[in-house]
Amino acid sequence: MQEPQLNSLYQQLILEHYRNPRNKGEMDDSQVEVHMRNPSCGDEIKLQLRVEHGRIADVRFTGQGCSISQAAVSMMTQLLKGKPVDDVGSMADRFTEMMHGDEEAAKDRRMGDLRALAGVSRFPVRVKCALLGFDALQEALRKLGDSSTEN
Repeated sequence: MQEPQLNSLYQQLILEHYRNPRNKGEMDDSQVEVHMRNPSCGDEIKLQLRVEHGRIADVRFTGQGCSISQAAVSMMTQLLKGKPVDDVGSMADRFTEMMHGDEEAAKDRRMGDLRALAGVSRFPVRVKCALLGFDALQEALRKLGDSSTEN
């Protein structure tokens, strides 16, 4: 009996992030910017990051799409702020594991609100929606890494 209540709570959390996204907007002083689009459904986001002293100092996104893609990127940005850049890649990997049905990843408290999206793994066509923000994050991390090796 508790599971349907929990699912309803998770659905409410997803809709809350969709209707009132966190960290949505443009950043004037970003160090890296990545635009990602899901061609199969049209979801898109632009992710901007600013790093200071090895930590994500600020993160913003703009975009449009379904509730899953937009809520996931909103939740992701909340978790990123203040995190060491070196830890962010493993967070993206953990979320990807959860999207592919890993039950341990779905219980990982470090995932915060993102755990509400665990049920998406049962709908393979929607997994790409949930991963869109993390795909952009992985590309942003690559760009940050490339720029640090150029200096």
